[in-house]
Amino acid sequence: MDMIHIINIVAGLILCVSFLDALPSLQKFVKLLGGFDTIIGLIIIIYVAWQGWFDLYGIVAIFAGLIMIVGILPMIPAIGKSLEKFAKWLGGFQGIIGIIILILGALGAIGTI
Repeated sequence: MDMIHIINIVAGLILCVSFLDALPSLQKFVKLLGGFDTIIGLIIIIYVAWQGWFDLYGIVAIFAGLIMIVGILPMIPAIGKSLEKFAKWLGGFQGIIGIIILILGALGAIGTI
């Protein structure tokens, strides 16, 4: 199992926390992780860029990372405002993106895709 799959599973859980009502103990853990979403989002983006994971797994991980770091994007010179606008648009689909990322991460982890 590659690290990208673990990253996608964690990001997917954080993004779809609102759908985890049926699993209260997992929801508490994910809400705890959600408190560190900016740091986790930065780590995701840096890891994907560093490892060159520019395939389906990497692209969805970048989207998740952008949603998680939307609050600090305006600080990036020149492109920060545009990235913030894009991340806020993606944030409108946060739950759906979270489920997709979670499924891709799980399928990648078990070697199905």
